[in-house]
Amino acid sequence: LDIDGTGEHDIVTPVPFLSHMLTQIARHGSFDLAVHATGDTEIDDHHTVEDVGLCLGAAFKAALGDRKGLERFGDRMAPLDEALVQVVIDLSGRPYLMYALELPKAKLGTFDVELVKEFYQAFSVKADANVHVRQVTGDNLHHIIEASFKAFALALRGATRITRSTDKLPSTKEHLD
Repeated sequence: LDIDGTGEHDIVTPVPFLSHMLTQIARHGSFDLAVHATGDTEIDDHHTVEDVGLCLGAAFKAALGDRKGLERFGDRMAPLDEALVQVVIDLSGRPYLMYALELPKAKLGTFDVELVKEFYQAFSVKADANVHVRQVTGDNLHHIIEASFKAFALALRGATRITRSTDKLPSTKEHLD
């Protein structure tokens, strides 16, 4: 992971829809991202999706270092046809997920849409990030999910930029947690 990248990506997972969403994160976040994942997909995709979320969250946490000068907050919306999703991120050091996508138990191809929440939860925990994902409009499951990943990438890009004095943490407590 290079958080100061250009959107280059090398993504190979056994879950095609996950690979498609990771590509959204790289491209729209302008992150250079390489992910090569395997997993017990002969059972289902759950562990692979969750593990990729955990690894990506840990990679972002490591890439942020001491977080001095960090913008810290990111808030973006992204549309995809009829779908509009907002994602707000606080790289506070305090993991929390508020998830409000209206997705029924369903599959997109072989992908269980309930795994979207598992991905965001795993990322939030390992990145020590407060992540809010909120659906504003949308009917098409693919559009809603893809809009969420695009908004996530854009919010994460904004939150990870160095925009402040690099000798101070973006916190009145002088620590992030």
